[in-house]
Amino acid sequence: MRILFCCQFYAPSVGGVQEVVRQLAERLTGLGHQVTVATSRMESRRSTKLNGVVIKEFLVAGNLVSGLTGEVRQYRDFVLAGNFDVMLVYAAQQWSFDALWDVLDQIPFPKVLVPCGFSNLFQPSYAGYFKSMPDVLKKFDHLIFNATNYRDINFVRGHGLENISVIPNGASEEMFSVPVDESFRSGLGIPEDSFVFLTVGSFTGLKGHLELIKAFVLLQLPESIHSTLILNGNEVQLIDSSLTGVAGKLMSLLRTNGPSYAAKAVFRRLFGRSNSCRMIAESINRNNINKRVLIADFPRQELTQAFLAADLFVFASNIEYSPLVLFEAAAAGTPFLSVDVGNSAEIAAWTGGGVICPSAVGDRGYTSVNEQTLANAMSSLMQQKDRLKNLGLTGKLNWSERFTWGKITAQYEQVFTRLIVKHKM
Repeated sequence: MRILFCCQFYAPSVGGVQEVVRQLAERLTGLGHQVTVATSRMESRRSTKLNGVVIKEFLVAGNLVSGLTGEVRQYRDFVLAGNFDVMLVYAAQQWSFDALWDVLDQIPFPKVLVPCGFSNLFQPSYAGYFKSMPDVLKKFDHLIFNATNYRDINFVRGHGLENISVIPNGASEEMFSVPVDESFRSGLGIPEDSFVFLTVGSFTGLKGHLELIKAFVLLQLPESIHSTLILNGNEVQLIDSSLTGVAGKLMSLLRTNGPSYAAKAVFRRLFGRSNSCRMIAESINRNNINKRVLIADFPRQELTQAFLAADLFVFASNIEYSPLVLFEAAAAGTPFLSVDVGNSAEIAAWTGGGVICPSAVGDRGYTSVNEQTLANAMSSLMQQKDRLKNLGLTGKLNWSERFTWGKITAQYEQVFTRLIVKHKM
């Protein structure tokens, strides 16, 4: 098969969408297919081919709400002229999907969309966008969802569309088949008997780092118990720090939230994403003998060891779709505690590897958690060693049977094959 993936960002950019598309693209290439990824141009990308996957770059920014800018026509022409058997667009609300709306009827091969959550479904500024969405979705041959009960799939069902599949996300079997580095903790100065909490996510202000570190402040520990909190995350995607990326973000926020909010948000994104966390971490490390906070941005190999070394993965993100980090915790055999964000409750049920902390979802679809409630949940699980062990073992077993990227890629391959056969009939 000649397969085209279209996504806003791709490796070396870091993030959930990037990781899903990379895993699928590289594994399909390994199965003998020809895979091309159409994505944003990045100064840090050194080659137009990565692990067998061809990368076609376009200097485009924005979406239909904030406005599309850049090489929109070139992108459309590339897709229309492409000699492909099937295409998959990953995620709505961004340029690689929105720029195709006017030419979807002209694309001569089967089209697949992974909507990826519709994070702005409840935002007033997107009302017109989603009013048009049903007619756009009808032009796709198939829709793939990562959750059985979430706003995107419920939206589609509510409009009577039936050409759908649910294919979960997962975690890499290669990434978690490595031996445990017994020196990982000592290399970071973590006491051997310290109870280690871990969270992973970019410092965007929406991944729950601040909520978690505030809960860690409230965490009551007996004098004989030591605990370490690892906050792992990159500061900002490389493309977002470019002038084009910042300008696009500013224009989007101006149109959707007004000038005051936009100015503050861009300033926070550029200069203040993790400063509050760092200040609290310094205070904890200075004033507590039985608590320590590490703020890190581990390379992938070390991040794997962090998952393996942690006693409990904690996730307090405000907005998600189907968070990969929960599958990765399960793959590491590490139990997780998550707020009710995205389909985290479904992942906990699927894997049997996690617990959901009481939390609230607001009118705009953002999850919030009371920091004392989170601290209490962390404290309670700390004291249930047998339960943590069982959660870890169960999660790892169910991941290995159902949620490896190898098994998930096979499901995408089956969808593509079926559509191509139907298209040729």
